[in-house]
Parts: sequence; structure tokens; C-alpha cells
Amino acid sequence: MIEDIYQYIEDHKEMYLDWLMEICRQPSVAAQNRGMEETVNLVEQYLQRLSFAVESIPTSGNPIVYGELNSGKDRTLTFYNHYDVQPEDPIELWESPPFSPEIRDGKLFARGTADNKGTLLSRICAIHAYQQVYKELPINIKFIIEGEEEIGSPHLSEFTEKHPDKLTTDGCIWENGFKSTDGRLQITLGCKGMLYVELHAKGANVDLHSAKAAIVTNPAWRLVWALSTLKNEQEEILIDGFYDRIQEMTIEEKELTESIDYKEKEELEQLGLKSYLNNLTGFNLKEKLIFQPTCTICGMESGYTEQGAKTVLPSVAKAKIDFRLVSEQDPDEILQLLRKHLDKHGFDDIEIVRLKGQRAALTKLNDALVQKVVSSAEKFFEKKPQVMRSQAGTGPMYTLCQKFGIPAVGFGVGHAGSHNHAPNENIYIDDFIEGIKFAALVIHEF
Repeated sequence: MIEDIYQYIEDHKEMYLDWLMEICRQPSVAAQNRGMEETVNLVEQYLQRLSFAVESIPTSGNPIVYGELNSGKDRTLTFYNHYDVQPEDPIELWESPPFSPEIRDGKLFARGTADNKGTLLSRICAIHAYQQVYKELPINIKFIIEGEEEIGSPHLSEFTEKHPDKLTTDGCIWENGFKSTDGRLQITLGCKGMLYVELHAKGANVDLHSAKAAIVTNPAWRLVWALSTLKNEQEEILIDGFYDRIQEMTIEEKELTESIDYKEKEELEQLGLKSYLNNLTGFNLKEKLIFQPTCTICGMESGYTEQGAKTVLPSVAKAKIDFRLVSEQDPDEILQLLRKHLDKHGFDDIEIVRLKGQRAALTKLNDALVQKVVSSAEKFFEKKPQVMRSQAGTGPMYTLCQKFGIPAVGFGVGHAGSHNHAPNENIYIDDFIEGIKFAALVIHEF
């Protein structure tokens, strides 16, 4: 009986919470290459504790921890997670040290609790509990745990190309997920893609006195003018051919989107905003968030921006831009279209530096894995789950799954206020324990 596993988890929840706090104490910041080796060793120990055959597979970057427990069963389920976390800056905004887990008001605060160590440990703990009660799992299990998700998974394709045998599976449970503002589990069936670039505009070979601005090109203005050609005030992206590969929503996708109970008022209040872009609401808001691409200026740098005045004509201007992609949009093609667009508008002097690219990924709505996870959630949770056609964000799901015909479904232990990538990242302890139980149920049902 699955209830026996639930009871075991309840009886040992303090132990499982200790495991989570242990890994959250260990920094693993991929962007700074900090604490990665120590975290790999820790993750390996967790899997070895469960009698997994474990390998640390090297890449040109951080290693991938691969674990396999082959019980000779007919079906195999893979869990994809990552052991790296975002930098903790700005540290001064944390109410407690980011790598010293602290419990307050029923929440565990630490960098990585929600993204992604909490979800990773919920799955490890679920397997442990299942083994303690039933000795043997009903399916074969694989773990693919990478250490570069937070920097765009630049070397995951090395793993997929060199180790195709390790990808073989009947389905993949994706790395992350949350509960919505009304407490419903979100189940995601895909990710948006991305093209991330940096635009460089150059002027003189050195910063000049701003008096020279009368006769010398200002690269900051060049960059601003170039950026203004990419998108209009109605949020329409103006690059020729940009929308050509976007497919229309199906009837099933429209119905699924209609069913999402998006708490607009609560979110606007939380964000301190009066309205969304173009005053979108209802279905149009959800359709824009999930099914439409974006063009976002993520940051700009040029000249003097410190305290006080410095009359300077900058020699360089830079802007980081991400394009979230959907449907069949190819980041390589979008990069070419961007180059053509800038050239067409007289900005052939502006350099484009590609930082990363990722295709969008979608799992079919009628896939057996989708149906099994959704039915398990309906059985387990008091509230009906909120099925999302895709995350609004990006991950390497296509690289690991859809490229090889593998279905992928995401869920996790975070909540609407988990503060992923921000100070005071947290999860509810009850959600973590509940997530262990639900992971065990999915294994049982699959």
C-alpha cells in the first residue's frame, strides 16, 4: 500500500529535512565555479546510499552526476535535476546567511531550496522511503544531475552525444516546479527556447571628454537607436521573419490555457504594479505568457554611471538581450535574422556576440507520462493540478528529451513566493515532505 510509504516519510521527515539542509549548506555556484566538486561528492553519496550505480561524467565544464538503479523491470523513469545554484548576491538583502539554512514560519530559507536542491532531494528521499518499505522499486530509475543549468547548460549536449545509452528511458520528470498562488500544483509540459546575445557598439578607441560629442560618434546612442528598431510599443518584435515558424494554438491548448486560474490581482499587488503590458488580462494574458516569444533588454553598460558627474563620451556600449522562443523557432535562424535586421537598418557596425541558444520543447498532451502524472496529482492533492502547456522560462529540455523523442513532465516543491534567483529563497517544509510523497506515488503509478 502506498499509504505505508507515506507513513514512513512522516515518521522520518526530520531525517529527510536534515538531508536537504546538508546539501543547502554546500555552496555550488556554477557562475563562479564555487563549491562544485564538493557538491558532486555529496550528490554521489546520496545516490550510493540508495544502491545506485553512480558515475561522475566529465564535460568541458562541470561534471554530470549519472545514477542508475536497474531492477530488471519493464519500464524506466529518468529524473533530470541540477546541483548548481544562482549566485547569492545581493547578500545584504538576505535575512539569514544564504548557505546557512534557517527555518522561519514553516519555511526553509537558503539558496537552492527551491531551485533545485529541494526538488532533487524530494526525489532521492522518495526512492529511499520506497526501498525501506518495499525493498525493491517497481521500475528502473535513472538520475541525470548536471552542474551548469543556471548558466545555460552549455555542455549538456556533450553528455547526450557521447552517452546516448544513458538517455534511454520511457519518460523524464523535469527538474523544477511550483505551486500557484492558490496552492495548486503546477505541472509543466514544456519550456520556451532562448537566444541570448550581447550587442556591442564601438566609437573612439578611448573614452573622451564629452565636449567631443559634437563631432565624434557616441556608441551609447548608436546602441539605443539600434535597440529601438527591435520592438515597438505594442510589444511586437519587428525583425523580418521572426514569427514565421510559430504554430497556431490547437483547440486542446486553448482549452488548457482557459482552464488556468491565473491570479492576476494577487500577482500585480505582489509586484507593486497596476497592470500588465498592453493592459492584458484573462486568456490573452495567459496566451502571451506561455505561447508568445519575447525580446528583453536584460542589461546595458556604457560610460560613467557612478555617483556624481563625469562628463564623458564613452568609447563602448553593450546590451544583453534575450529572446524567449516558442514552437519551431530556431535560435540559429533567429541569430541570422537579427544580423540581417541590424544591417538593413544601418547598424552593420554593431557586433553581435552569441552567449547561448536553446530550442523550445513540448511534450504531447496525450502522452502516457502526462496522463499518469496528472492522474496521480488528482489522486494525491486536495486541489486539482494546474497543467501548463509550457513554462514561461527556458531549460535544456529539448537537448535532453524531445530531440530524442523522450516525453518530459515537470513538477517540484516550490511555491509562488519561493524567490528563485533572489534573496531569501525558500520553500515550505510541508511542501517538501508532500513532494517526497508525491514523487513516491508517481514512481508507484508509473
